[in-house]
Amino acid sequence: MVRRVTEVSGLREIRTMHSSKKRSIPRVQSSAYLDLYMLQKEKDRLEKEMCNLDKRKKSTQKRLDEIDVEMKKLEEAESKGQQANPDEFKKHPTKDWKTMAIKY
Repeated sequence: MVRRVTEVSGLREIRTMHSSKKRSIPRVQSSAYLDLYMLQKEKDRLEKEMCNLDKRKKSTQKRLDEIDVEMKKLEEAESKGQQANPDEFKKHPTKDWKTMAIKY
């Protein structure tokens, strides 16, 4: 199985030149505004990423709860000796197809 870049442990923690505070050119006083701007952009990006992670965590937890409920229903059905039917939990209304003639 081939692992993706995001699945390699420790890869997200690699520090960049900016985050390690290394520069190829000596620092100039006028670059403070640029540094402030860059840090603000990084802060905004990280805050947005935190919001996205929170949303993803909530949706994952919701799905885990749904799976737990479904598993409990199946375990109860199994313990009662009933034949568990997975389609029983996902009943969809059946509709007749509407047809019409098309003349070419």
